[in-house]
Amino acid sequence: MNIRITGSGSYIPTEIVTNKDFAKHVFLNDDGTPFPLPNETITEKFHDITGIEERRYVTEDLLTSDIASIAAKKAILDAGIDPEELDYIIFAHNFGNVKHGAIQTDLLPSLATRVKFDLRIKNPKCVAYDMLFGCPGWVEGVIQAKAFIKAGMAKKCLVIGAETLSRVVDIHDRDSMIYSDGAGATIIEATDEEGGILAHESASFTHDEAYYLFFGNSFNKDHDPDVRYIKMHGRKIYEFALSQVPKAMASCLNESGIDISEVKKVLIHQANEKMDEAIIQRFYRLYKQTPPDGVMPMSIHKLGNSSVATVPTLYDLIVKGEIDDQQLNKGDVVIFASVGAGMNINAIVYRY
Repeated sequence: MNIRITGSGSYIPTEIVTNKDFAKHVFLNDDGTPFPLPNETITEKFHDITGIEERRYVTEDLLTSDIASIAAKKAILDAGIDPEELDYIIFAHNFGNVKHGAIQTDLLPSLATRVKFDLRIKNPKCVAYDMLFGCPGWVEGVIQAKAFIKAGMAKKCLVIGAETLSRVVDIHDRDSMIYSDGAGATIIEATDEEGGILAHESASFTHDEAYYLFFGNSFNKDHDPDVRYIKMHGRKIYEFALSQVPKAMASCLNESGIDISEVKKVLIHQANEKMDEAIIQRFYRLYKQTPPDGVMPMSIHKLGNSSVATVPTLYDLIVKGEIDDQQLNKGDVVIFASVGAGMNINAIVYRY
């Protein structure tokens, strides 16, 4: 028995927001004072660091659970399964459903329950639950699906990563330009086909790192202090990721028994282009090698950072042939890796 991704689907929002669209924003320091540089300079520096040229936002009528359902339906169709056969629906997100213009999240019922409702699944033994694990949520959901299948508790699982970060950002914070919306979904199954999940690694660093990402007040001191937004200590996250993610990836690869020369792609959370490039360099340096050309596909330039959605969306776009000069062939070894709020890190070695 092998545990494989048998189908994938994604939803790429239709609203394109370019860096130029931030020209009229009033960016502030965390103490509320005006940021000293013009917005054109701010966005140029932002692009140089993150690689982001544009990002996608959902339209006002859509919620996180809506775009998750769209991606899930595509994954089910791609796998060619009956949704009534699903044993688990694992939905990774961080902020629930936040309606356009609202200041309160909606998590009742759970978003996984809403997706099951949207799929019109009648089977009560299909268990639906949400996962809050920061940006690594989809990867962790796949790890849990693997555990359920290996334990004999499941044969087919739907794992979703979806988020609408555009509704929880402080428009006066330059970091708000990083975030975007999106959804990716995969079917994880037990099959007789060769390959699949070969190893995994997962860890939570909380002693010093727990609050590197947090909810905080707007930089605009005139805003309601009871309304909170996603905030981060960017430099600390950057240093943490560079220190810990390559080691987690290497530990996972070593456990799999696969030589690094066999790795064809590394699908890493699309958080920041410069950070991801540095992680890959450090990872290969652990094996006294340099990264091969094209080993790290990127979607952040046009899609931004959609948190839990970045890795499953990137995977789906590659296998559907929608990223230039990137493809996966039968037998290729792929590493999935992510880092995010918590601070959580995980990785999977997977043979396609």
